[in-house]
Amino acid sequence: MHITVYGDTLCAQVTATAMAQTGHRVNWRVVEPASRERLARGRPLFREQGLDRLFADQLESGRLIPGFWEELPQTAPDAVFLAFPPGEQAAAEGLARRLASSTGCGVIVNQTVGPVGAAEQLRNIIKQIDPRAVLVALPDLIQEGNAFQTFTRPDSILLGCEEEEGESLVRELLRPFNRRKDVIHVMSLREAEFAKLAISGILATRISYMNDMACLSESLGVDIDVVRVAMGADPRIGESYLYPGCGFGGPGLSSNVLALVDALNKLAAEPGLLERVLQTNERQKEVLFRKFWQFHHGNVAGKKVALWGVAFKPGTHRVDNAPALKVIEALWAQGVEVTAHDPKALPDLQNWAQGRGELTLCDDPYDAAEGADALMLITEWKPYWSPDWQRLKRRMREPLILDGRNIYEPAFVREQGLIYRGIGR
Repeated sequence: MHITVYGDTLCAQVTATAMAQTGHRVNWRVVEPASRERLARGRPLFREQGLDRLFADQLESGRLIPGFWEELPQTAPDAVFLAFPPGEQAAAEGLARRLASSTGCGVIVNQTVGPVGAAEQLRNIIKQIDPRAVLVALPDLIQEGNAFQTFTRPDSILLGCEEEEGESLVRELLRPFNRRKDVIHVMSLREAEFAKLAISGILATRISYMNDMACLSESLGVDIDVVRVAMGADPRIGESYLYPGCGFGGPGLSSNVLALVDALNKLAAEPGLLERVLQTNERQKEVLFRKFWQFHHGNVAGKKVALWGVAFKPGTHRVDNAPALKVIEALWAQGVEVTAHDPKALPDLQNWAQGRGELTLCDDPYDAAEGADALMLITEWKPYWSPDWQRLKRRMREPLILDGRNIYEPAFVREQGLIYRGIGR
């Protein structure tokens, strides 16, 4: 089939790559000039393990053709995917009008996550112009850091659909990724949008709940990791998203929860649970700074802190709303020197830091720890899981390990002659 994908998002890149890989001819249209320049040089917009190579393969095959969003297709494609960032509803509506007014738009697949009712509004716009047009909602459920895998081997697919033609086409497009068992859940447009936001809300709630329990466990002299395992063993609860840490970030989860909070505030007089979830998360982003402050009894000016991991999660180069950003700002405010290492996110961190404060970026994690008074583990990249503890001890001025993801064994770290502080341990 002939498919056009619009958007500068990771969802757009994954969708375009996956569709091209399964034999479709895909035109990927981006909005920003900088995105077009990257694609013109054969470089992906987002870098994730495995995805980079697959993207390059599809470009080379000729099945994936990049371009600019103003270049409307000469003939109507079989399907158009809209994968804009959250909050870009106006851009999606404007493009839908242009598509419906020119070649006709066939089936539009809206992957853009927006407020409940956004897909209905899009549907009404295109129907007024082209009554034969069909719109379905396919909310983005990919997980950054493992985006291609979660798109091509999904546990669940939410399909908002009101017309049989749309459901039939989307099922065919997703057939290569829906073979083990049928994971497509068909529902109304509004239900698909709300289900996506509700999923994000409960995941965020579990994280913040565990962070509250971790805070309490420290006061009670309880190891939260032991409690976590016991909780996860209960089949009514399960193991997912029970790991306490230094907060969640990223453009997706945070914005989805904010959308739910906005909806609740419009419809309910009292603040809801999710508002508290967001407050807990913002507080948790500074937990490592507070532990550093307490260890040095507030005498932190002039000291040096090394950060391992600044991306908002492993596997991505993005620092949007990352806990590391709030930690860095808190350290800067107290006159602390900051060094950082991350396998992928240093360019994005450098762009964020420009004009804000001094930051030393290191290509080697042990160089970042040189002369440091504390090492903060913020993003649990695999290369950080088994460091050379004696090498760290020799290079640090004060061998204080602040483990923001509880990936280390406290007793073992202490046996190596270092000082360990975790979350709720």
